Amino acid sequence: MGTLRLGSLTRRRVGPRAADLEYAVLDTETTGLDPGTGARVVEVAVVRLRGDGTVVEEFNTLVDPRTEVRGREFHGIGDSDTVGAPTSAQLVPALTELVSGAVVVSHNLDFEQRFLASELVPAGLPPGQSGLCTLRALRSQLDLRRYSLARASHALSGDWPTGQHTALGDARACAKLLAELLANAPGELRYDGPEPRILPVSGARVAASSVRWKPRTGGGPGGLGPLRPWPSCWRKAELDPDLCGGAFDDRSRAEAELAAHRDTRLRARMAAVAAVTGAAAATAVGGLLVRMAGESGGLRGRRA
Repeated sequence: MGTLRLGSLTRRRVGPRAADLEYAVLDTETTGLDPGTGARVVEVAVVRLRGDGTVVEEFNTLVDPRTEVRGREFHGIGDSDTVGAPTSAQLVPALTELVSGAVVVSHNLDFEQRFLASELVPAGLPPGQSGLCTLRALRSQLDLRRYSLARASHALSGDWPTGQHTALGDARACAKLLAELLANAPGELRYDGPEPRILPVSGARVAASSVRWKPRTGGGPGGLGPLRPWPSCWRKAELDPDLCGGAFDDRSRAEAELAAHRDTRLRARMAAVAAVTGAAAATAVGGLLVRMAGESGGLRGRRA
């Protein structure tokens, strides 16, 4: 079983209404880009929110990687900052409770998945929870020049995210992007993916309460602030999220758009065939009923 079971957002009539679900927006800061070369998690944040943008809970802490902290030029965390911070194993009970019953969300979830799989699942985090990548969702639903968290937020709402390259700052920015995505969609968005699981969290709160967290970012005034209206840059035909990963360069973007165009034409043809078939079937059934009525009337006449 994979670390997360990925779903997507769609305007098609499949799956539950996305606004009816809860989401655990996750962000990590790490000592490098690849856990295969020894990179480790040094900070974790989760913003738990409802589909209407209401924040249920926020959590963030530095994490002791038990190795040299690299990448300070990006995340601003040094070796001394992680002294006394919890380890990944100590983080797992709290993280399990935070994501239980929710869709796990991140901007470029592929990156977060690698560290969940290499570090947190081996430490005890249950695998198999539902997942959603807002980067793929934006590429699928909207036609933008750039899709990074900061640039997409500014292009759509006019605001640059605060607290960039801190786990909580980026998790808040991603949470607001998700809430605005659901609120501004031209049609009702649905979650096409596995149902979120209630994870085994018995004793998790007790275990978590014995850990001394070390948050780098203090709590804000609460909530995500007002949700902004977005400009009209929604795609007429949504792209296949499976084609919206990676670098999404000009070539891959064009291929995804061509596939969406072909899919739209195919669906239109199928709908036309179904309409013609349905009309023909209705005509045939109508004729049969007329004949049966005539035969019944004739039979009654002969009996009379």
